[in-house]
Amino acid sequence: MRLMFKQTLALGTLVTTLLAASVAQAVEINIVLGSVGKDVEVLKELIKPWEKETGNTLNVVPMPSSATDQFAQYRLWLAAGNADVDVYQTDVIWAPQLSDQLLDLTDAAKDIVKEHFPSIIESQTVNGKLIALPIFTDAPALYYRKDLLEKHGASVPKTWAELTETAKKIQDAERAAGSKDLWGYVWQGNAYEGLTCNALEWVKSHGGGQVIEADGTISINNDKAAAALEQAKTWVNSISPEGVLSYKEEEARGVWQTGNAVFMRNWPYAYSLGSADESPIKGKFDVAPLPSAGEGTSSAATLGGWNVAVSKYSKNPEAAISLVKFLASAPSQKQRALLSSQLPTVMALYDDEDIKAQQPLIPRWKDVFLQAVPRPSAPTKSKYNEVSSKFWSAVHDTLSGKGSAKENLEVLEAELTDLKGNAW
Repeated sequence: MRLMFKQTLALGTLVTTLLAASVAQAVEINIVLGSVGKDVEVLKELIKPWEKETGNTLNVVPMPSSATDQFAQYRLWLAAGNADVDVYQTDVIWAPQLSDQLLDLTDAAKDIVKEHFPSIIESQTVNGKLIALPIFTDAPALYYRKDLLEKHGASVPKTWAELTETAKKIQDAERAAGSKDLWGYVWQGNAYEGLTCNALEWVKSHGGGQVIEADGTISINNDKAAAALEQAKTWVNSISPEGVLSYKEEEARGVWQTGNAVFMRNWPYAYSLGSADESPIKGKFDVAPLPSAGEGTSSAATLGGWNVAVSKYSKNPEAAISLVKFLASAPSQKQRALLSSQLPTVMALYDDEDIKAQQPLIPRWKDVFLQAVPRPSAPTKSKYNEVSSKFWSAVHDTLSGKGSAKENLEVLEAELTDLKGNAW
């Protein structure tokens, strides 16, 4: 009760500060978020102080359940200049593709952006314009079987070479002892956006850049990037099953959660599922930042998460901006974390005592987010989907033995150059 009082007081104070100059006449703000069930209920609980202080109300517009269909609908509405939707909840790679139809929030949010992880703000900044504010985030980590590492006297790997060696050592020893289905490492190797995320982490953590840099430069065709892909290729049918080339998140988790993998790369959602009472690996695993290539390089975790943006066609832009600032604020993100365990984008909340006590998973991701890397959606804008498709195709070809990494990256560079033309 005392905690809820403190949260409500903090939120009320924030709303008063943010909205002292809010519109005199109450309005209804329409938001689309592409979520149902608990997410909508959490949102309705979060915005109660905002509604009370401003007199405004929030209406959630129903959306298709498919993320692909949601994004397509967003594009249709914005292309048509739809004034009925004020605020769009967007995936981290969506807002940059829609930036021409979203309001610049740079000035409005200048008092709060420094609270957030810099990489997240960078991911939502296009040509110097901040086009969306983060409300919760996501990034993958290295899951490891702490019981197996302890049994075999192994440490949590800090480099990809150490992971390869440790995974093979434990895999072979456990198979010899009867665990015939055990694999060393599972990840997402299917030809889809998930492979873009995995491969970006390999390349960035080898010092090979971010495929396309923030200034639009195509950087992927380099020796370090090629070395990263060649190393990953050695995992297939060695420490990873051959079928990993068709794995998405759930296929990897299925192998991991049945106890048949030493290591796994996956997103935070897998932590709570693996910790469930019925899980065979409950209490047997932990997480750490993904490895790097070693000296002079650092870990990289592809940035995920969700943000809120204001349509340039909104009839009530002032009220809509006040709403997105409220949702992105530290008090609002704290309450969201406590209600739904969604990971905050405000750095200080990872050291918050209430969150540590009620949501112990969240603080474990702080080191991961400090190494987070955005996909190149901000520099490539509306061409990002094509960029990602060409990248994951080149990577999948390499992993499948269809050409070397060097050959495939040379072709990729040429394709991206043609796609870029005079400018992204």
